Amino acid sequence: MLPKNFLTEETVATSVAINSKKRLLEYVAELFSVQNPQLEVTAIFEKLIERERLGSTGLGKGIALPHARIDGLENAQAVFLKLQDAIDFDAMDNKPIDLVVALLVPTEATEAHLQILAGLAGFFNEDENCKLMRNTDDHQKLIDLLTNAIENTANA
Repeated sequence: MLPKNFLTEETVATSVAINSKKRLLEYVAELFSVQNPQLEVTAIFEKLIERERLGSTGLGKGIALPHARIDGLENAQAVFLKLQDAIDFDAMDNKPIDLVVALLVPTEATEAHLQILAGLAGFFNEDENCKLMRNTDDHQKLIDLLTNAIENTANA
C-alpha cells in the first residue's frame, strides 16, 4: 500500500515547459521541496544528480524515472510531469523523454523503493499505458493509473 500523499494533484503537472535534463531535475526538486519544507531544494537536486551519474534513469519510449533516497523523508513520494516538448535525457534508446515520474524515498526504504520502481517500469513497458498517459491531462486519472500500476505489482 502506497502512502496517502504518494502522488497528489499538487505533484502532477502537464504541458510543462522544460528544455534540459538539469532544469528538469531542478524543477522536480522544487516540487518535492514544496511538499516537504524540511528538505532543502539543493539537497534533493544533488541526490537526483548523484543518482543520474550512476547511469541515466531514462528508460526509453520517452519515459524517465529519476529517483533518489533521502534523509529526513518519512514516506515515498512521487512527482509526475508531462512535458510540453520532449527533451534529451540520455535514455537507453537515445530518444528524448516527455513523461517523467520522479521518486523520493526514505534512505532506509530499500525494498519499497525497488517495488515502486518495478511497478513503474512494468507499467511503462506496455505501449498502451504510455499512450494512455500521453492522451490525458486529467490529473486524477494520471494519479490513478500510476498508483494502481505500483500497487498491483506490490500485491502480485
